[in-house]
Amino acid sequence: MPWYHFLVIFAVALVVAMATTPLAKRIALRVNAVDYPSARRINKVPMPRMGGLAIFLGLIAALIVQYCGTIAFGWPSAFISHPSMHINYWGLAVSVLVIFLTGLIDDVKSLKPGQKLVGQILAGCIAAGSGLLIGNIVNPLGGTEVLSLGWLAYPITVIYLVAFANIINLIDGLDGLAAGISGIVSLSLFGITLMSGRIDAAALAIATSGSCLGFLRYNFHPAKIFMGDSGALMLGFVLGIVSLLGVTRTAALTTLLVPLIIAGVPIIDTLAAIVRRLRGHVPIDQADKGHIQHRLIKEGFDQRQAALLIYGWSALLSLGAFVITQVQVGPRIAIFLLLLVVSFFFVRRLHLFEPVLRHYYDPKTHQDEILPADDPVFAQGCEDSRESATNSDPDLDADASSSSDPDSGPSPRQQTP
Repeated sequence: MPWYHFLVIFAVALVVAMATTPLAKRIALRVNAVDYPSARRINKVPMPRMGGLAIFLGLIAALIVQYCGTIAFGWPSAFISHPSMHINYWGLAVSVLVIFLTGLIDDVKSLKPGQKLVGQILAGCIAAGSGLLIGNIVNPLGGTEVLSLGWLAYPITVIYLVAFANIINLIDGLDGLAAGISGIVSLSLFGITLMSGRIDAAALAIATSGSCLGFLRYNFHPAKIFMGDSGALMLGFVLGIVSLLGVTRTAALTTLLVPLIIAGVPIIDTLAAIVRRLRGHVPIDQADKGHIQHRLIKEGFDQRQAALLIYGWSALLSLGAFVITQVQVGPRIAIFLLLLVVSFFFVRRLHLFEPVLRHYYDPKTHQDEILPADDPVFAQGCEDSRESATNSDPDLDADASSSSDPDSGPSPRQQTP
């Protein structure tokens, strides 16, 4: 294998993404694909949000070079699947195009959540129909027993890919954050898939890493452009594809867990958002400012420092996941527990599971309201929740939000049961 093979792919993706980002910015401004400042956004000035176009072009250029290199210079083909899998790569390309277009339309037209979900599910179905499936799972307790998913492999794969797309999208709330994390995750997956001889997964991973780094030139604080859903949804979806290309049709549970550990930071952030919103009695899809980046900013870090801290956390998980693939069962468990403890420390320190929004009913107006943490009534809601939990179980003392004000007076509004 030529030593420069993957380096060339990486460089092409980087250069093309970097060169086309200014073009993406001009197009975004022309079609008014712009993020305007609001209560839930960190940016203080209007910001074009179609950077995903540059990332997409970087990926396309890199894969075209890969194909031409295979024909002209005998590079190892990235379009031959593992013998245990039968992948239609044209179908995979269409699925990526569908998820990209879904995000692109949302950047311009601001689709409703349900409409975006339809596009994501369609992309996932096309990928699963192209042969990219979570197949059979080897018994994690040992032996040769295999758990066959059968027809369930199709919906499980679609859910997996849609989930991957959204975890990157949800963490895209800080200059350079989604691009940096995606770059770290894709580079880690490149190393693991290359060592296992999965050329298709490795080529896509290194191209993704190059595109992210090229775009980061304009996206790191102070950002000149955001990637938007066209970039965030596509990157998450592509990372999901890479993680599945990197395993055989019958895979050990550890092999399936490694990509989840590598992508641990956005996964934890997504899980925390779901729990946080359930505790606040607000819809799960209700946006809030309780994500990791928001908590770090509240702790006093600036955008650069917050992004670098999250990069470090992600790199630590990636390194741990790589080591897990190289050691026996005992050390694997020890490393996994260590990563779990470190992540728990971050989660607890940043209060990621504590609500920043609460759902209330105003008896005067007979309307439901969503209250932020800085509303005086929010504190009373936290206190009411704590008292309710304590009364129902004397040994249970629910945590109030760190944003609560214990001196707040009684509320004229009542929390919705």
